[in-house]
Amino acid sequence: MLVNMKEILGKARAEGYGVGFFNAVNVEMARAVIETAEALGAPVIVGTAEVLLPAMELERVAEYLIPMAKKASVPVCVHYDHGLRFARCMQALRLGFTSIMYDCSTLPYEENVAQVAEMVRICRAMDATVEGELGHVGDNAGAGKLLRPEDYYTDPDQAVDYVRRTGVDALAVAVGNAHGDYKFPPKLDFDRIDTIARRTGVPLVLHGGSGLADDDFRRAVALGVSKINIFTDLDKAGKAGAEAGLKDGAATLMGLIPYEIAAMKAVVENKIRLFGSEHRA
Repeated sequence: MLVNMKEILGKARAEGYGVGFFNAVNVEMARAVIETAEALGAPVIVGTAEVLLPAMELERVAEYLIPMAKKASVPVCVHYDHGLRFARCMQALRLGFTSIMYDCSTLPYEENVAQVAEMVRICRAMDATVEGELGHVGDNAGAGKLLRPEDYYTDPDQAVDYVRRTGVDALAVAVGNAHGDYKFPPKLDFDRIDTIARRTGVPLVLHGGSGLADDDFRRAVALGVSKINIFTDLDKAGKAGAEAGLKDGAATLMGLIPYEIAAMKAVVENKIRLFGSEHRA
């Protein structure tokens, strides 16, 4: 069933488990995520991000994700992640996405507050939910790499003000996490997670989940992280599945599909069990 993020994360926050958000840039990824969630009786969040649109345009993503979510036997939120442009966020809403992350984290604080608060106002009228980001989650490589990530960590005092003034349904925090492959084991600031979760009272979001240790996930969820973003692990699993298919002698693209889906389902199953969302639908 198609729901918004609040319908999933409110329960997760209250009962102390996490829910995975998985980017799905093709039908095979979407099948791996939703079919696994159904098999495990787990709520799930699935979607795409603005940076991923070169792989599959937003309209095409909506064409397969929205119907699949509506037909699912478990709650499925279709989320547009890291929306950087207002127009793109509006397009996602018109296409039927039920949740928006409007990422204004690189703007001056007051601009971040004002723009996200306006997005919240719009989404409320459309029964959609909004995730904001405070601090800045960088990348592990490329132009988004931060030389001193701690300079961009989420400030707890500012987080309280931000949540109050914007009305966001979930808050993405910068606490030592980063997008992409980790070159070295990350050191999450668990005290900061605990403080922000207790003081804001909203579900927290951990971006850059691929590559974190299992104990990091468990501890973060116990402290108030309710949504964990996973893409790199899923993406790499699909590639590994295709390679396994080729090694087994699959001679066509169609022959590779079962291998890709099976490999990605294994990742999704592992994360759902790890986050504690199995049988929570």
